[in-house]
Amino acid sequence: MATGVFSSRRASIKERTLRTDKWWLQPAFTFGVLFTFVIYSTFRAFENKYYWAEPLISPFYSPCLSTACGDTGASHFGQPIGEIFIGGMLLSPAFFILVIPLGFRLTCYYYRKAYYRSFWMSPPACAVAEPHKKYTGETRAPLILQNGHRWFFYLGLILNVILTYDAVIAFKSPEGEWGHVTVGSLVLTANATLLWLYSLSCHTCRHTIGGRLKNFSEHPARYKAWTIVSKLNSRHPLFAWISLFGVALTDFYVRQVAAGKLENLPIFTF
Repeated sequence: MATGVFSSRRASIKERTLRTDKWWLQPAFTFGVLFTFVIYSTFRAFENKYYWAEPLISPFYSPCLSTACGDTGASHFGQPIGEIFIGGMLLSPAFFILVIPLGFRLTCYYYRKAYYRSFWMSPPACAVAEPHKKYTGETRAPLILQNGHRWFFYLGLILNVILTYDAVIAFKSPEGEWGHVTVGSLVLTANATLLWLYSLSCHTCRHTIGGRLKNFSEHPARYKAWTIVSKLNSRHPLFAWISLFGVALTDFYVRQVAAGKLENLPIFTF
């Protein structure tokens, strides 16, 4: 059955909406930001260099598990993945990593709303009919893949632990001495913190901690954790956007240092 502007039940008016405000600004802005991030992250993945400036590593390339990482020192957890060529081109180590945060954000409940409106116009705004003749929701391919969100969430937690480890390592000097606070160490720490806030405020995290309980009084620890996560959950959209900008800026900073365009300035030593 046809829906939206094609529905037989719709009033016989030519206007798609009676809204007079600039409702299209928000989906247009969202499209611009997300598309810019996709272009930048794709460029960085294909660039396949400038991701390691000891002791800093880009979040796009961590953990660097491919032998393509060479002996740069970026492979803190070994190199179990060999060199993989596609069409004669060496596959960048970033592609083994980016699939997880990409899958997590694409299936995120908040981002679904964001890109459904901005990319698929489904619908582009409240009270604005979508242009599609048929709507099947998330019951058929490819949108049925949204059901994999919780698995991307669990994998994302592993990456958060690794990025936290990277932040701790960033407090070492290139010579291996601890206690060196630099701009880079603070940048990596801020990035890991923002990603933890984004993950812990996730709806799946809230359900994992407090879901399927018949009585909270019998599980006081889980109830306490659930109340904390619930408070974070109310700010999930904010953490989603800030962490997106944060991870891009962190990668950009590491790239500039690795390329010799910036110096990882020291702040103090403790």
